[in-house]
Amino acid sequence: MDLKAVRAFVAIADSGQFQKAAVDLALTQQAVSKRIAALEKDLGVRLLVRTPRGAELTIDGQALLPHARALLQAEERAVAAVRPGDRVLRVDVVGRRAATAGLVRDFHRAHPEIRLDVVTLFGFDAAVAAVRDRAVDATFRAVTMPGHRIPDGITATPVLDEPLRLCVGPGHEFARAEWVTPAQLAGHRIWMPGNEPGTEWAAYYDELAATFGPAIDTIGPNFGVEALLDTVADSPTLATFLSERTPLVWPTDHDLRLVPLRDPTPVYPHSLLWRTDNPHPGLTALRAHLAAQPRLTEGKTWRPSWAAPTVSR
Repeated sequence: MDLKAVRAFVAIADSGQFQKAAVDLALTQQAVSKRIAALEKDLGVRLLVRTPRGAELTIDGQALLPHARALLQAEERAVAAVRPGDRVLRVDVVGRRAATAGLVRDFHRAHPEIRLDVVTLFGFDAAVAAVRDRAVDATFRAVTMPGHRIPDGITATPVLDEPLRLCVGPGHEFARAEWVTPAQLAGHRIWMPGNEPGTEWAAYYDELAATFGPAIDTIGPNFGVEALLDTVADSPTLATFLSERTPLVWPTDHDLRLVPLRDPTPVYPHSLLWRTDNPHPGLTALRAHLAAQPRLTEGKTWRPSWAAPTVSR
């Protein structure tokens, strides 16, 4: 069904005149008549009859009218969903259990009036390309991992240094430790099956391993965090890294421990990236909200050498 013809039909139904509908649509009266004729031909019914006072709906026209209005409303919603400036604020959070997803949830609670669409994109390149192409308004990433750069026209600013915790089962030698240093992890097996080569998180843990000496094991398959925690809970030697900001629930009999890391505390550096020329008012509100939140972790911290401060291009 031609939506232009449907729009002409609704305009006539609202105004009661072909001439008035033509003016409202910025068309000639002949063009409006042709659209109605084409619509009636497609449907095989008469929708309007001309009268001395203008036009009236037939019974079929009356039956079609509410559906025609619904079609036009659906078109408006579809366009608004993808048109920059009109659509909802679209933010990439990397993963829905990530700390960055929590930042966006907090923003939504503070600004429920701002329409929001949350997506998860895999990897730095895909996320930055989506920002560059205006498919998303902002993304949270660790910048800038070796071999990558922020394109011109995109701004990045740090928003959260996320402290890591050592997650171990009750039989692990660090299970009863009040805290441990990263240097104490040298030679210990840290299982991170989600660390795929080429991702910024894999680059982060590669440098952490090179600096402090833990053995980062990425052998899969990756069955998800629940399976990972099941295995860690039963192992006296296996550990993994988690954040206390990651919303996780595990069975009580796992008796998992999140042991703080100190001297220094490894922090994962999250930055917000957006197009410098993006005028979306929701993006402005998100940036202001994040700027008002605490970013830095108290005490001595460690981050990779490539974790850049605010970068603008």
